[in-house]
Amino acid sequence: MAASVILRSRAVVYQFGSVPSLGPVPLAQSSHTVPDRLLILSREAQSTAEPSSRPTVRQVLEFAFAWLFIHALGVLPRSVARAAGAAVSRVAYAALGRLRRVGLRNLELAFPGMPATERVHILRTEYRNLGWLLAEFCQMSGYTREYASRFIRYEGLDNYLAARDRGKGVLVLTGHLGAWELSSFYHSLAGYPMGMVIRRLDNPLVDRMVNRIRCRHGNRVLHKDDFARGLLAAMRAGETVGILMDTNMTPPQGVFVPFFGVPACAASGLARVALKTGAAVVPGFLLWEEAERQYVLHFYPEVALVNTGDAEADTVENTARFTAVLEEAIRQYPGQWLWMHRRWKTRPAGEPPVY
Repeated sequence: MAASVILRSRAVVYQFGSVPSLGPVPLAQSSHTVPDRLLILSREAQSTAEPSSRPTVRQVLEFAFAWLFIHALGVLPRSVARAAGAAVSRVAYAALGRLRRVGLRNLELAFPGMPATERVHILRTEYRNLGWLLAEFCQMSGYTREYASRFIRYEGLDNYLAARDRGKGVLVLTGHLGAWELSSFYHSLAGYPMGMVIRRLDNPLVDRMVNRIRCRHGNRVLHKDDFARGLLAAMRAGETVGILMDTNMTPPQGVFVPFFGVPACAASGLARVALKTGAAVVPGFLLWEEAERQYVLHFYPEVALVNTGDAEADTVENTARFTAVLEEAIRQYPGQWLWMHRRWKTRPAGEPPVY
């Protein structure tokens, strides 16, 4: 997800940090000028993108701007890049009033008794977190396991390994919390490549570039518009797939469950696949630990599934359990969740809108 301040793409707002990276080849080592290099990369992205209509001029310009921005941030020292990302996020907070209002409304729903000043502080902290994530994404094509381990460590890796060793596949329950793009990247760097269920970006050129960096060390993308068969096959093969299940859904793909005490329509696919395949569901989040001044990739104990034989009731109950795990993690790290997403947009029949 890149910020809307970079690409102005609706899909990108919810995947902040998923912006294109060209890998470790700096411009200084290329025999092409910047315009030539952009043209070559644009053609490459177009030729490998999903079949569709010819990219528009706007899409090509977005691609070019994103390339220039990411390359500029990517060549900076990491500390400087993170400071620059935080500066971009402060501009976004001030300029994107609609997202700011949604974030404050969500915080009001989740924490009705919290002082307004504290909600503002949490939202500002989340914007800073997104700025840091943007910087990490710009830089991580050049990360090695040794280098990244200077500022990322595991906690609870045994929970993941035990689930993987059962051989029925692992569904990593995660969300837009912490540094979600960096989490799967680091896990693959450490020798544990995984699949990721991802929504296609609106710009096919950018989508191709985003997935190139995500998959640099063996990860693979399962697109949301055609992921069911691939997900089932991955579980039968004993593979690992991460699923971001903290976004608003609509029935019948979603079911209503409590989220911060307010009914929210949550994706039911994770529960259905887990019940069908026997795959383990393991929560995993890469979170910034302020006391340590580094990221920690937490894997929590496997979530126990309810399986009474009533498929629909079990799906709702397990989806509620997964959502409760997400809520608990967000309560522990409120300044690291994507509050700007309209999580409670879909309402039960007869309820008024909340936005």
